[in-house]
This record gives sequence, C-alpha cells and structure tokens, in this order.
Amino acid sequence: IHEARPKPGGLNEYGIASYKTVDGFAQAEVDYVTAIGGISIELGKSLGQGLHLDQLTGEYDAVFLGIGLGGVNALRAAGENVSGVANAVDFIAELRQAEDLSALEIGRRVVVIGGGMTAIDAAVQAKLLGAEEVTICYRRGREQMNASAFEQELATSKGVNIRHWLQPLEVLSQNGKTSGLVLEYTGLENGKLVGQGHRLTLAADQIFKAIGQTLEDEHVDGLTLTGGRITIDEEGRTSHPKVWAGGDCAAGGDDLTVTAVAHGRDAAESINRTLRG
Repeated sequence: IHEARPKPGGLNEYGIASYKTVDGFAQAEVDYVTAIGGISIELGKSLGQGLHLDQLTGEYDAVFLGIGLGGVNALRAAGENVSGVANAVDFIAELRQAEDLSALEIGRRVVVIGGGMTAIDAAVQAKLLGAEEVTICYRRGREQMNASAFEQELATSKGVNIRHWLQPLEVLSQNGKTSGLVLEYTGLENGKLVGQGHRLTLAADQIFKAIGQTLEDEHVDGLTLTGGRITIDEEGRTSHPKVWAGGDCAAGGDDLTVTAVAHGRDAAESINRTLRG
C-alpha cells in the first residue's frame, strides 16, 4: 500500500470528526486488517509525488486506486484567498492529529459554507472548541442538504445555526484578515438555482469551505473519466487493463465508507480472478 499521509487509515484517520471515531479507531482497523500478514505500507507516497501511474502499471501486475478526492472546490467568491478562509477537510484533519486542542486557532464568529457531513463536522467541532457563533450557510433548502436530518439536528443541538438558500459572493477583510462574508439569497426558477439579488452580510473572523471535493485528474492521466471521476465497471475495472479503482475517486458510488470498502472487496476478487486466468 502506498499511502500519501504520515499515517495509514485514509478518511477514517483524517477526515471524520474526532467525537465520532474515538480511542484510535482508525489505527485499530488498520492493525486488524494488516494482522493477516503479507501487507506492507509505505507512507508519504502519493501519485504525482514520487509515484506515477505508468510506473506502477509497469512494476505491478495489478493496481488499485483508492485515492479519494484530493482537490477542494473554490467558493468562487471575491476575496476568498485572505487569511481566515480555510478548507473544512484540512481543519478536521488538523484537529484529529492535534495533541494540544488549545493550540488550535478558532474564530469567535465562524461561518461554514456547505451542506454535507463535512460542513456539519467542521461546524460542530468549531462550536465545541469555543467559537461563540457558528453558522452553516447552504445554497439550497434543508431537504437538499447531503447531511442527514440526524446530523443537522445534532449540529443545532450544539448551538450551530443553519441557514438555507444563501450563496457566498464576497469575503470581507481588514488588514488581510477575514472580517465578514457577503451572501446572496437564492431560489429555484424553472428548476435552476439562481440568485435573487438580495444580499446579507455576516460578521466572520473564520470561514470554512465545505462545498465538495474534486479528483486531481492530472494524476490519473490516461484513464477514462465520467463526471470528473474514474470510470469503472461493476467489478471496479478502469479503462486500463491493469488498473482498478474504488471509493470516492470512482464514478457512480455513494460517498460512504461502507461503499468504499465494498469497492475494495469487489476489486480484490476481480483482480484475483484476472491474475489466476
């Protein structure tokens, strides 16, 4: 296994809120799997940084890609590159690996942009770490949020305010530091989301982007993509005869850990059948 980060475990280690997976859950899972023997893990190895797909297919009989979605979508709001605007996934990863939570920088007024589980995780953890006001802003309605109703209720029970039908327009700043966020009310017209022209300004000294991630497709050059993800068949096979893929980086699946695990199982069985002829 070639692993990009300093620890194995992927999203279980770096991407899930600390209060959800406690007591070294991710490492325990890794230890459980690797205990069967014959599995080596090389840390700090990733596609595009010391590894290339053509190199791997030349060296190995079969390659499985479980690389997730490493890119983060931009807000596409003016001024978003100032200090105080960060990716929610990076905040969650930093929090999970922190030895001293008091050393983490948390704003007094925090705004999270997004409607999925990552947005909920970032907002709840910001509130638990001492933020006075935490607001999630989502461009559509409650029913369209990817986060489950349970997760939404969890957030509000912790004091997080969830506001719907708002999209970011501009990040305000003072002396190079985030001071607020200008948003526009949205609505549906003929089934299409459009801005309504009415604006709202929220004070914010910290803004987290949780508006989805993208495949860093330059690392999988040569593979067929569908909708910005790697095209696979029902067994996880890609357009390259030696390459299989699964999890978030593959097209057609749910963004769930259990789906990624199923993809890995199905691909392993397919690889075994292929290699056995």
